[in-house]
Amino acid sequence: MSGSRSRELAALKAKVAALEAGGRAESESLPFGAPEIDACLPGGGLPLARWHELVSDGMEAETAAAPAAVAALMAMPLARRGEAVWIVRRDDLWAPGLVGLGFPAARLIQVCARDEAEALSIMEDALATVGVSAVFGEVDEVDLTAGRRLQLACERMGATGFLIRRRPYGGGPRREAAGSAAATRWRVASAPSEPAPDEFGLGAPRFRLALERCRGGRTGAWVVEAAGAYSEEAGDVAHPLRLVADLGDLGVAPAPSERRVAA
Repeated sequence: MSGSRSRELAALKAKVAALEAGGRAESESLPFGAPEIDACLPGGGLPLARWHELVSDGMEAETAAAPAAVAALMAMPLARRGEAVWIVRRDDLWAPGLVGLGFPAARLIQVCARDEAEALSIMEDALATVGVSAVFGEVDEVDLTAGRRLQLACERMGATGFLIRRRPYGGGPRREAAGSAAATRWRVASAPSEPAPDEFGLGAPRFRLALERCRGGRTGAWVVEAAGAYSEEAGDVAHPLRLVADLGDLGVAPAPSERRVAA
């Protein structure tokens, strides 16, 4: 047997062993295609077979519209590979809005949970189900024990979870957990859109995206926008989210010498 053939067989055996052990290779990730973002993430992209947390402020903590859109865009390449399960507490997930973002709604299974405990339980079961590639769960709080159970479920079949922190019926101030088993934590807010130079009306949806916590990586903040509907001709090479600008480049005041002084 040739040397290259032996290496290929060894790599295949290692992959099978990892799957039998209930996990995937640590280096498997989904790149955003923007070096500024990918450089902050371990493996150069969003870690797969892990679960990720998306949070928001103000009214978004109740509606979760922006974090839900970003979660759908992050998971879109995964949803084209298998089934996607979305667990809601309030039956207000708008499928046409997901389709407008390019999400393959035909692969979406929606489940409405009675309470937080049931939502976490369904999310755990869905992550460990054969054929499911992405699972979304709308949950207000998750402790370390529940987070570790979610991670074990992700490793069992290699699915990736997106936990959207949402308080669907309002309430008091949110209590932030002291620790988290999430691979990444993102804070999401809506941002003003801008149409293309030769177009009128609204531009693509934009979001302020802050990576607040990342295991094995570092934090960062950017403005991103939806890259547009998926095209069969173009394929799915480009990530559905694209970088607009680094937040550090926005709103910079002019130098004193550049300011006009009133006469």
